[in-house]
Amino acid sequence: MSENPTDTAPAGTVRLTVAQALVRFLAAQYSERDGVRQRLIPGTFGIFGHGNVAGVGQALLQNAIDPAPAEGDLPAEAGMPYYQARNEQNMVHTAVAYARTKNRLQTMACTASIGPGSTNMVTGAALATIDRIPVLLLLSDVFANRAVDPVLQQLEDERALDVTVNDAFRPVSRFFDRIWRPEQLIPSLLAAMRVLTDPAETGAVTICLPQDVQAEAHDWPVALFAERTWHVGRPVPEPAALDRALEVIRSACRPVVIAGGGAIYSEASAALEAFADATGIPVLDTQAGKGALSADHPLCIGGVGATGNDAANTLAAEADVVIGVGTRYTDFTTASHTAFRNPDVRFVNLNVKAFDAAKHAATMVVADAREGLDALRAGLEGWQAPVEHGERAKQLWADWEKLIEPCFQPHDQELPAQTEIFGALNEMMGAEDIVINAAGSMPGDLQALWKARSPQQYHLEYGYSCMGYELPASLGAKMAAPDAEVVAIIGDGTFQMAPQEIATIVAERVKVILVILQNHGWSSIGSLSESHGSQRFGTKYRMRDEKSGLLDGDTLPFDIPANIRSYGLEVQEVSDTASFREAYRKAEASTEATAIVVNTNLYGPNPPGIGWWDVPVSAVARLESTQQARAQYEQDLAPQRHYL
Repeated sequence: MSENPTDTAPAGTVRLTVAQALVRFLAAQYSERDGVRQRLIPGTFGIFGHGNVAGVGQALLQNAIDPAPAEGDLPAEAGMPYYQARNEQNMVHTAVAYARTKNRLQTMACTASIGPGSTNMVTGAALATIDRIPVLLLLSDVFANRAVDPVLQQLEDERALDVTVNDAFRPVSRFFDRIWRPEQLIPSLLAAMRVLTDPAETGAVTICLPQDVQAEAHDWPVALFAERTWHVGRPVPEPAALDRALEVIRSACRPVVIAGGGAIYSEASAALEAFADATGIPVLDTQAGKGALSADHPLCIGGVGATGNDAANTLAAEADVVIGVGTRYTDFTTASHTAFRNPDVRFVNLNVKAFDAAKHAATMVVADAREGLDALRAGLEGWQAPVEHGERAKQLWADWEKLIEPCFQPHDQELPAQTEIFGALNEMMGAEDIVINAAGSMPGDLQALWKARSPQQYHLEYGYSCMGYELPASLGAKMAAPDAEVVAIIGDGTFQMAPQEIATIVAERVKVILVILQNHGWSSIGSLSESHGSQRFGTKYRMRDEKSGLLDGDTLPFDIPANIRSYGLEVQEVSDTASFREAYRKAEASTEATAIVVNTNLYGPNPPGIGWWDVPVSAVARLESTQQARAQYEQDLAPQRHYL
């Protein structure tokens, strides 16, 4: 039954529970940038338990079947679609992928029950905050009145009675609050929306809702439920900062641009292309920034860093000025501080977040990426990098393309390398289609080999590199871009960690293509283990051998195609690249979700590369393989330094 504001609430207010007020408020929030206005929170993912089933769950049910009409000064209640998830961590990944595909202008809310339900979302919160992606988490919590104490699944801390397991979210959230009293919800929601729509401060926003407070009634001001638009600004460079940056760039003989995720989220691709055309500066990219400049552009030299290509890393090593655009310079981007080897290298960092703009003792330009690039281009009018520098970049790229040709060709082995599958996919997918990946050896191969022809096409989660992201992310990306073909590339290890959202994909009738590469092991960690003297220990999926006592027996009998079919999905299993091409075209033509299981070689081959990643090797060991790896490690450390 709908609430009746005239009978039970003072004039100018409406009587609702905290959960009902929350849902009604969220449904009336909008974001706006460049004149485009859209719902900020267009839906809610949820799994219900005793902490939220009668609070947020009831509010979502009431919204779905009995939304309140307009009455007096009270606007009609907008719809808040509910999506049933199967795993709490997964639903955060789905919301993150949705927000990323929407360039952080829209996101989803996620609600879970008290205890394990809510704390299952900690990993998703960490991913969102590290990657600077907005997501709203609505956690259930203990009883505020403490009449039931301890409640089922409550953490008891003898030092402080207001501590709950949800406090684990504090360090991985950009905003955290707990609503002990109904009226606290008003300032909390306003603060939460500010963070969700702030390009510099965004990340996981966590609001904890004690279960008794969720169901408590309160007289809310009608003004709380009016439509509210949150304007996402484009900060422009401060003139003096711009002048300092221009002076550094004009002094450069071998400059490079490094495009990060901020160049995509700010929709700065056209500005980046215009900047490259005007200045002749080669553009390198990070995992999050690939596609900011189309791979078809002659000055797009691709991925830089530990998993980057040799052309980009050679230019990075020689660069005297590095212009970072929307990047936070992770260890992979800097090859653990070995990528930029010119002793006189200087950095100019254009970033909406001052924290990132200041990295590597840079000349800072704190501004929106699009506005900053346009300002830099205007300030450099008439100046260009030396022509020979641009020509060298193009030649290095041409040499790299020849070097990697064998990665896409069949090898003298029974099963194809995963690089053959990537080459086929890159060729067959459209520019506006979306490929999704996150963990294992695949991100390294993809950054080195994939040619992204639009800002949307390459969706790699590598800030947290979270196994289990890919499958739920395909759902979120498809919801955000329904006209795109969305392909999630999933290792068999990742698949075993988080297959649950296949059920959600089926229930919502969402058409995605799941490509599961089965090699019976952790290829990335196996290779890393071998190169660091640990002989691929514990990285293959094997039965325990009774004689050796080790996990080096027969392969596990786990049947991935049968497991997927049990969810109701059509599955194709292939063992060569030609068959994969046929299977992909069939999946592409289908109107329903499809899975393709590809049997691949555990040992590669993988693309060559001169990038490096700092993974310390044991300084003392009896194993000869480890001793040799330690000696090599000490040599590789030599170029590592702080960029001061």
